[in-house]
Parts: sequence; C-alpha cells; structure tokens
Amino acid sequence: MKNIKVTASKSYDVLIGVGLLNNLGQQLLSVLNKTCKIAIISDSNVWPLYGKIAESALTNAGFSVVNFVFPAGESSKNADTYINILNFLAENHLTRSDAVLALGGGVTGDMTGFAAATFLRGIRYIQVPTSLLAMVDSSVGGKTAIDLPAGKNLVGAFYQPNLVLCDLDTLNTLPDSVFSDGCAEVIKYGVLYDRELFDHLSDKGLGFDREAVIARCVELKRNVVAEDEFDTGARQKLNLGHTIGHGVEAQSDFSITHGQAVAIGMAIVSKAGCPAIYAELCAVLEKFILPTTTVFSAKDLYTSALSDKKRSGGTVNLIIPREIGHCEIVPTPVEKLESFIEEGL
Repeated sequence: MKNIKVTASKSYDVLIGVGLLNNLGQQLLSVLNKTCKIAIISDSNVWPLYGKIAESALTNAGFSVVNFVFPAGESSKNADTYINILNFLAENHLTRSDAVLALGGGVTGDMTGFAAATFLRGIRYIQVPTSLLAMVDSSVGGKTAIDLPAGKNLVGAFYQPNLVLCDLDTLNTLPDSVFSDGCAEVIKYGVLYDRELFDHLSDKGLGFDREAVIARCVELKRNVVAEDEFDTGARQKLNLGHTIGHGVEAQSDFSITHGQAVAIGMAIVSKAGCPAIYAELCAVLEKFILPTTTVFSAKDLYTSALSDKKRSGGTVNLIIPREIGHCEIVPTPVEKLESFIEEGL
C-alpha cells in the first residue's frame, strides 16, 4: 500500500492499494478518532457491487451506517439530487460529529463533497473512489460541484476530504470503456509534468503498472494543490483539454464521456498550440482507445466554452503544451477562441 499525504487547508492521507475496502472501518477509526454515524452516498451502478462490503466494514468497526443511492450518470449531478442528499442527511439526524462517505466515481465524489461542504456549514467526509478517473483526479484536491443546465461544475466549493481510500480491486469491475475513459486524465498528467510517466504509458498501454501510475498522478496533483489550493494560478494547468472538452460533452448532451472529451480537447489544443507533439500525443490516446477528433464545429465548441467556469471576463485561460512534460497557461481573448479551436480541428 502507498500512502501519500496531501497538505492543504486540511491535511489528509491518500491510501492506494489492494483489499483496502475490507479495512475501511479501521482506517476511519484512525482518522475520525471514534465511532459515529456514517452516511454512504453511492450510485445505482456502484452500490450493488461494493455497498454492502463498505457497510459491513464500517458496522464491524462500530459505526452506525445509513445509505443514499441515486441513479448513475452525469445527468444526476444536479441541484435536485444535491437537495435530496441534504434532506437525507437532515432526516437521518447527522451532526457535525458524524461524516459522509462518497463511494463511487467522479459524479458521486463531486456531489458528496459539495453536500459535505454545505450541510451544517461543513461536515467531515471521506472519498472512496471506485473509478480510475476519480482515483487519479477528482477525489484529490477538494474540488466539489454540481452541474447547471448552462454548464458543468458551475456550483461548488473547495472542501478537502478527511481521507481518500483507493482500493485498486474496484478497478477490476470497471467496463473496459470506463477504464479507458479514466486513462485520459492519467495521460494528461504525463503531458503536463512527467515525460517518464508519458513514456511508460506509451510503452505499456492499458497494461501499465496501476499502483505506481496512480500514485504518481496523485503525487503530481498533491504538489499542485499544495502550491495553489484555490485554483488561481498553477492549478489551472490541470484543466488541460477541459475547456474544449467540456464543450464536446455539452454538445453531445453528455453521450461523449468526460475522458473521451478531455482526450479530444487535448488533441485540439496540441494541434493548434504545439503541432510538434500532436502526432505523438494522438498515438498514445489511440493506444488507450480514446478519440482525437470530433464532429462538432469550432463554432459549436466556442459557444459552449463561453459558459466555462474558467472564463474570466473577456479571457479564457487555455493550457497549451510546449513539449511533453511542460505546458503553459495562455490567457486567450474570447474573440480569438473560435479561430484557435478551428486550427485544432
């Protein structure tokens, strides 16, 4: 097992290994110091697989457990589900001495974290990510959110968890397409910061060393969060491929997944901003069965980008690769964004 400590407004451990879910109760005892009520928040795909395992591990350690299960999918990451979670916590009389636990992928983690940040003005919470994407990215760093009809993640808060527990065994039940989807965020870290990581992915493909690669991605994100917890500077680099990618998601009515959209976004910004790495990046993306092109026009993607939360007035900060392992934040006037996208299509 690997243990990576994140130091931000709240310090916490990220545990990465196999068989960790069975020891969830004991891990929480060491973090929360005593037993309490735990509300597990999960979705209709993950709960049947791991809900009872998590519940048993907690009850065996002396915790009182209640659970809330919502329909799986990005379409549930909305104000209605968020309010339903808050009402559930209130109806079950959770207090500030209790905790909520996100058991699932990025949608579950984002919503549970936002509910934890706002219920009783803040309650303890634990991330137990069960997807690759959530393990390497969304569960670490304290970004929580829900979507609005106008765009993704437009309502949220920065709120750090008390513990992140990544049981690698949960990856074994992911459909191949979902695992490949998460690989887009893994590749992103190589493009941003680590040529050696990128080369390992290029060499091994989907057979990469899971524990080592996930730990490396978490270390890289840990470093960024410690430097810029509230996303005003260096942390914005983690949005590589996301501004355009979110546009792809929105234009497809979310039939194109987050990882697929980020892959397309990375391909577009590299072709437009650094053609020298475009072919190499596309080769790796395609090795991981990720798309590199889109049917949507520059105008379509530009329209969606106008609602992106990373827009500041008349400027959008694009993350442009300069070489594998090094990217720059490039403030781009909104009126030039459509032509930039056009160059990358």
